[in-house]
Amino acid sequence: MDISLLKNSLLKEGFCDVRYQDFSLTSIKGNKEDIDEASIIRKSGGNVRVLSGGGFGTFSFTDLRDIDFAIKEAKVASDLIEGAQKLTTVEVNRDHVKVSPKMDPRSISISEKTALVENYINLIIKHENIIDVDASYYEQFTDTMILNNQGTEVRQEELICGLSFRLTSKRGDLTQITRLSFGGSEDYSELLDKNTEVLAKVEQTVDLLDAEPIKGGNYDVILDSDVGGLFIHEAFGHLSESDNLIGNETLAKTMTLGSEFAMSEFNVIDDPTRKGHPGSYKYDHEGTKGKPTYLIKNGKLSGRLHSLESANVMGEVPTGHARAKNFGFTPIVRMGNIYVDKGKYSFDDMIKSIDNGLYLFGSAGGQTSGETFTFAVQGGYKIEQGKIKGMVRDIALTGHLFTTLKNIEMIGDTVEFSKSGGCGKAGQILIQSGKGSAPIKIKNMGIGGK
Repeated sequence: MDISLLKNSLLKEGFCDVRYQDFSLTSIKGNKEDIDEASIIRKSGGNVRVLSGGGFGTFSFTDLRDIDFAIKEAKVASDLIEGAQKLTTVEVNRDHVKVSPKMDPRSISISEKTALVENYINLIIKHENIIDVDASYYEQFTDTMILNNQGTEVRQEELICGLSFRLTSKRGDLTQITRLSFGGSEDYSELLDKNTEVLAKVEQTVDLLDAEPIKGGNYDVILDSDVGGLFIHEAFGHLSESDNLIGNETLAKTMTLGSEFAMSEFNVIDDPTRKGHPGSYKYDHEGTKGKPTYLIKNGKLSGRLHSLESANVMGEVPTGHARAKNFGFTPIVRMGNIYVDKGKYSFDDMIKSIDNGLYLFGSAGGQTSGETFTFAVQGGYKIEQGKIKGMVRDIALTGHLFTTLKNIEMIGDTVEFSKSGGCGKAGQILIQSGKGSAPIKIKNMGIGGK
């Protein structure tokens, strides 16, 4: 990277930054038939932003020789926006962050990676009731330089790799689908020697064929860490991304700081500084340090996630949560590692507290619409008289976010994070987005079946 060329091109007036990036993505995909994709994509380019008018003007480029033209065009775009916005709080950092994984995936040949994927596929399809498996290996490396005319000079390497599987079991006309993931960090060794975990998921996927279909209704439930992480990410996390509040008076009123949302033991944190998870990083794509941020503290709304612009508009402090998919996109407010913090109850205590309810495991996607949500889960177990009983299937959670938060009664004493990231917003699919949770007990949860 020619840092001097980028630095010398920055405007002296207003705010101007440039993010230049070398980007590499390795993908391997396969199913029970064969490996149908093994690719490596490499590209380089930059993204310029200028704030000289009423909003940011942006311009992306792939040739460094176009940097002056890109800045000129970004300024024209900013000047066309009515108003005169200025950033009052810009954190200035100078740093060079390098990755240092225990086992670097870049040192492993693509043939070895393909063999690893094939090994797990072959292990999964050995069971006669597993009719299909979709497997995916991903590995993303970025080397990003962030400069601005306030003095920031941050160069940051980011590396993430992982494996994800979608298993399908079938007996007669009945099929069941589960998901399994490994990795989600820079360390390739976390993908190795997972046969035991794979076989356990195979057995669970087959056992669901014998499970009882759930009867719709309201239940006291315990969400495992995976389902709890999905719930807090999708139903609440996006409401904490402050750019979603700007211009939305109704949502902004609902998300007034200090509002009481849950019992006093309930805490939600977003912390990109927690290492080893999909949403871990030191600096965001504006060169601001990622900061642990309490979103809910002691049951009350205590913070939100910010970029430089959203913090400026709302008169708050940047939290280092502005990120972009790659250099072709401008940074927007994104979650890092969002999670429900641990409470005081053991898992056994939580199970014993329920006479007639459900223990739900494994997220399977879902959707939100404003303050309402619908999430599918991979399966569950009945809880009767404080004991785990038979398995149930075909489960969906439905509810209103703030009612559900009020109905949380117990929080487990351990936190686990999902091994797979991924979050979509404004056309940007960001794989570096983490979520986790302690087990959560919720009373009167709406449950729908097939």
